Amino acid sequence: MKMQKMEITRRMYEVGALAVVRAETLERASEIAEGCIKGGVPVMEMSFTLNNAGEIIKGLREKYGDDLIVGAGTVLDAETARHAVLCGAQFIIAPNYDEGVAKVCNRYQIPYAPGCTSVTEAVNALSMGAAFIKAFPISDFYGPKLAKVFKTPIPTMPIMASGGINLDNLETWLESGADVCGFGGLLTKGTSEDIAANAKKIHDIIAAYRQK
Repeated sequence: MKMQKMEITRRMYEVGALAVVRAETLERASEIAEGCIKGGVPVMEMSFTLNNAGEIIKGLREKYGDDLIVGAGTVLDAETARHAVLCGAQFIIAPNYDEGVAKVCNRYQIPYAPGCTSVTEAVNALSMGAAFIKAFPISDFYGPKLAKVFKTPIPTMPIMASGGINLDNLETWLESGADVCGFGGLLTKGTSEDIAANAKKIHDIIAAYRQK
């Protein structure tokens, strides 16, 4: 059975982290994927800042199947969202909230994580079916406090955070209410072995925090 919105959302939450990838080739994306899978963080966002992101998503889905969850990032409009979904994207992430993207994601039963900068915008996004609210890009300015700003009035709001998260402050982000944390360099640079080692550290920090 094909994993739909609920199942993908659950798996993303269970992993608690994802790699934010801007690889230009399927070969490099595969090296990153292998490190992430080996280290226990089998979730990757392919950024649509690259024109061939759809082809890479398709290639990763064919190669790794259910061993890897692959989604699309920097999806600003409904046209890009539909293209990403047809290429096999299992979730959609954006730095902005767009009603058209929300509708496409609901139609295809794909989790949507829009970047929201206010509680009003976040609540509107949730009302349109968003699976996560992305605390980005202004989280680069506010840091972990932003997750708390959203969670204090609405404790049930599912928060995805990225930008400035590292091994030293990951637990602080989790304590502030982040449910899924995105990582750039730690999960995208170096060899598959380097990525696997970092992924394991991230996985272990999240597991230890949640077992408290």
